[in-house]
Amino acid sequence: MSTGLPDPKGVFVDFKRELNPEQLRAVEIMNGPVLVIAGAGSGKTRTLVYRVARLIREGVKPDKILLLTFTRKAAATMLARASRIVGPQCQQVTGGTFHGFAHRMLRRYGHLIGYPHNFTILDRSDTLDLLHLLARQLELTGPGKQFPRKSTLASIVSKTENCGGYVSKVIEQSYPHLMGELAGLEKLIPVYRKYKKVHALMDYDDLLLRWRDVLKEHAQVRESMGSWFQYIMVDEYQDTNAAQAEIVHLTACGHDNVMVVGDDAQSIYSFRGANFKNIMNFPDMFSETQIIKLERNYRSTQPNLDCTNAIIANAREKFTKRLTTQRKGGNPPYLYTAKDEMDQAKFVADRIRELLKDGFKPSDIAVLFRAGFHSFHLETELGSRGITFVKRGGMRLIEAAHIKDLLSLLRLLINPLDRLSWSRILLLIERLGIKSVEKIFSQLIKSADPLECLSTYKTKAAWGETVRELGSLLKRLHDMPEDLPDLFLQLETWYRPHLEKIHHEDFPKRLRELAHLRGMAARYDDAVSMLADLALDPPDQEETEKEKERIVLSTMHSSKGLEWKAVLILSLAEGRFPSPAASFRTKEIEEERRLFYVAATRAKDFLCFCYPAFISVSGTGLLPARPSRFLDEIPSDLLQLWKKEIDTDEKIYQKSRYMQDVTRPSSKPSEHVQQIDFQSSPGSDQTGPGIFSPGKRVRHPIFGPGRVIRDIGPNKIRVLFDVAGEKTLHLDYAKLSVIES
Repeated sequence: MSTGLPDPKGVFVDFKRELNPEQLRAVEIMNGPVLVIAGAGSGKTRTLVYRVARLIREGVKPDKILLLTFTRKAAATMLARASRIVGPQCQQVTGGTFHGFAHRMLRRYGHLIGYPHNFTILDRSDTLDLLHLLARQLELTGPGKQFPRKSTLASIVSKTENCGGYVSKVIEQSYPHLMGELAGLEKLIPVYRKYKKVHALMDYDDLLLRWRDVLKEHAQVRESMGSWFQYIMVDEYQDTNAAQAEIVHLTACGHDNVMVVGDDAQSIYSFRGANFKNIMNFPDMFSETQIIKLERNYRSTQPNLDCTNAIIANAREKFTKRLTTQRKGGNPPYLYTAKDEMDQAKFVADRIRELLKDGFKPSDIAVLFRAGFHSFHLETELGSRGITFVKRGGMRLIEAAHIKDLLSLLRLLINPLDRLSWSRILLLIERLGIKSVEKIFSQLIKSADPLECLSTYKTKAAWGETVRELGSLLKRLHDMPEDLPDLFLQLETWYRPHLEKIHHEDFPKRLRELAHLRGMAARYDDAVSMLADLALDPPDQEETEKEKERIVLSTMHSSKGLEWKAVLILSLAEGRFPSPAASFRTKEIEEERRLFYVAATRAKDFLCFCYPAFISVSGTGLLPARPSRFLDEIPSDLLQLWKKEIDTDEKIYQKSRYMQDVTRPSSKPSEHVQQIDFQSSPGSDQTGPGIFSPGKRVRHPIFGPGRVIRDIGPNKIRVLFDVAGEKTLHLDYAKLSVIES
């Protein structure tokens, strides 16, 4: 088969020149199942892009190709790149997420399993609210009852639906401490299923599971899919769940022309339902699978790769591979043993400052950690030095309460009988409680025009006028629709007083985010399309230009798919990493190993591991810690120790810190703390005015630093704290430190 093909205009594309031999082999295979094991930084996206391009060059019609990815952006980017190779016909390829694809197909075929074409999609927040509502109606929650919180309920329900529908199995394996609530869960889940079916609702799991059901139960649909999509490609296959793997298999009915690309060593999302076994078992699901390994890394130096190869070498189950690079030079990764987490933070801040002096841009540097709280000391240290950063791994914009509130208002214009949205919005109104909300809703569902009913709702309650105003607004917007941005603006005007009251501490920030949502609305022609897109593929909050030029602090999970020139990894000590929750479970430990591998392979040039010899344990204080077991597995000759000179005073401090539980020194170098424990000697001379006379700088364990402003005796002083303001303290109980400048 030739490796260079002309397009219809005669432009020659030399695939052999553009791809390495392994990539080229994957691109050249036309038919049959192919598993591409793509090591970190090995050009998997390039391989998929050129495969699309080659299929079209070989005469395959674009609409016969299905490209499934985990974000719409990834699919759009790949197809745009393919278009630059073979032309705009690539935009006719069906590309998108599993959930988006299942959604489109269910709109067409959902009636076969009893769903109307206009079913509603529940996002996670909607699911939580519905489960909470049903649990309350079933009297599973309430005073004296310890039924699981709605977030835990959602996880249990999701796992139950994805493992055959047996909640007892899920509780036994994952939540044994909730076995006492099994009877309630066995009562709730069938009611939840029935409620969704009766009200034409689908949650995220339903989109995949119900589409799988259509394919399994209706041969004509399965055969139609196989005929329609003759070539199927899947990105990040290691992140698929059981239902997604089945969908791929069933969609390939009659041809098995499936190429999946992924890396077993980067399977880290089991908490989202990803099944590591999918990629390992692909050759069993598709007989005669050809396996191609991409082992040429285009990101890192070889010393870094030698280290990351060693990290994953001890994995119990894997496709063996060894990443190599064409880059020359490079230093082995560094290992720094910190005294404790404060010392670790100072070390990392020092390294960041040095890297910036050496010409690295802030956006070239990332600090990674297992859990969000691991970076707290570092955040404080960076702030004290004026080094700006952005932290990743938190709540997405679309999950914020104020965004959900405004979208609920929008949903009411589409479906005036949306019980969840009414509950969410009406409970914003002061003095309006759950029982009143249920009474209002019972009137609305009896009315031919629910919005008109609300605008004339009769009650003598103080909240009545606010409710009627809301009804009038929604009625007017429903009957006289405007363009989407203006509609959002009017809904926001009604919502703003509630926002300011409920979120008084940060409502300006939330208002800016509502404005951002309004800007997004300008991209849509109608509210239904916008709500469907937000439910299926919610966007992250967009970075500002300033954020793009800041140091990145990120959880390891949020770092996947990204890369930086310099990466420092924090808190590689037992008790911090692997996660304590995984310490005694082989399956979870293996995933933690893969997570470490993902973090370490983000580095292009500079890689540094940090291990604190002592860690702070809640309720106990400082305890000695061992290096993470994953660090221990790396051969010593693949690492270089970062040596730090320690002067005599620091050695004395180090000894006292390790041998006794003494007070941590102030983070300000110019301040020295004299600790006095007044609880041990109430009323002693130590509490006299000489020590705490007006003007003295003091530190409180909760309120922080401040200045004594007067002695109001006996044994009482008034302190003006820098942040907390004025406080009266009783010296027999307050554990104060004198700060001597």
